[in-house]
Amino acid sequence: MANTIQAQQKNLPANAYFDEPVPADIPVMFSDGIISDKFGNRDMAVSPLGDEIFYTLQSANGSINAIIHTSIINGKWTSPEVASFSGLYSDLEPAFSPDGSKLYFSSNRPLSGAGKRKDYDIWFVTKDHGEWVHPQNMGSPVNSVKNEFYASVAKTGNIYFTRAVDNRDEDIMICRFTNNLYQPAESLPDEINSAGDEFNAFVDPDEKFILFSAYGRNDDLGGGDLYISKLNEKSEWQQAINLGDKINTASIDYCPYITPDKKYFFFTSNRSNIKVPFTQKQTLKNIYALLNNSLNGADNIYWIKADKIIEK
Repeated sequence: MANTIQAQQKNLPANAYFDEPVPADIPVMFSDGIISDKFGNRDMAVSPLGDEIFYTLQSANGSINAIIHTSIINGKWTSPEVASFSGLYSDLEPAFSPDGSKLYFSSNRPLSGAGKRKDYDIWFVTKDHGEWVHPQNMGSPVNSVKNEFYASVAKTGNIYFTRAVDNRDEDIMICRFTNNLYQPAESLPDEINSAGDEFNAFVDPDEKFILFSAYGRNDDLGGGDLYISKLNEKSEWQQAINLGDKINTASIDYCPYITPDKKYFFFTSNRSNIKVPFTQKQTLKNIYALLNNSLNGADNIYWIKADKIIEK
């Protein structure tokens, strides 16, 4: 499968990431005005072939969550549209399986078409005649009576996700895939989780490192930061470290993602260029211009070369 994917990737345009100039060592907004715009755009999922992108469009109050899709057709990216399986319920956080055969996401849709909306569960879709269809709930033990968010699947089949736990906030969980069955969910160790809030983890498909978001740690730079932990030679997760002020800001920085080719690191941030109080009185026209700008404080997607992140 890996050789097949690499062969097909050679047929992609020279710049396969939505025709964007590739970033260097400073995060830049991804696809300003198209994917990142004045609305809330977050999450990132690139197919192993590099020919499809999924992300989440989210309203300011979180009442609308829709998964958006774009793909390469005849060498060009299509205009983003609501994904074939989304647009009815609250759907967010798309994530490909390492082989690209499944696309996972979180949703509060009912278990049956006419049923009552559920809490947030992890679902997946598969491809049929070029369309992502047939949403399936992953069921227990991955899903529970609590919310499950932000799936990330390793080559072993192990699935990592976020769930609230008793006597603390959210933890990053794992359901190990053993003998073709998912085992009961476990919280990752204290090198990653704490009594606070850890969420939205991306695991390296080879499970050599994990990237995640956390609130309120002693080294937090503001509204929530991104961290990395690596697995040592004893298969033990090491103490997570903050990704630093090149990535993290006083705003919330979250939703980490490394592209399948491991060249680029994507994340979401609601950093803004609006500084209040203003240095001079603003007109209504000026305020509208600020609010209609991508840097108005809504979520946007950023990217940077991944090597410096992985090497931390």
